[in-house]
Amino acid sequence: MKKKLMMTAVVASFAFAACAQKFKKADVPAAVSASFAKQFPGIVAKWDKEGDKYEANFRKGGNTMSALYEANGALAETETDMKVDKLPSAVLVYLKANYKGKKIKEAAIITKADGAVNYEAEVDDKDVIFDASGNFLKEVKD
Repeated sequence: MKKKLMMTAVVASFAFAACAQKFKKADVPAAVSASFAKQFPGIVAKWDKEGDKYEANFRKGGNTMSALYEANGALAETETDMKVDKLPSAVLVYLKANYKGKKIKEAAIITKADGAVNYEAEVDDKDVIFDASGNFLKEVKD
């Protein structure tokens, strides 16, 4: 039984790694690398591909962050992790009413390139997105 469980864990980890689309910094377009270096000087990132965009994952000022870039180097958005209890009260009220008994795994503030702010709460396998005022916008499956 232990061997089966261990083998399942090994296979699952390889499958997860294959889906993650992680790649080396050298595979990131020069325009994206240059834009990241200008916006976050001295920061080292781990890179992923999210759809047709490039995602830099890094730490800055004690925060876990990501920055999402178009292939031409234009910044699409940044995401900064935050403590769940720091979400706006309207978000917490909505989550409590609509996701009864569910644990909020993570929370983040998303800042779009145009300055618009959204909040994200991860519940089960979904990201629940809210506007800057805490109004529900959508639910996205991870």
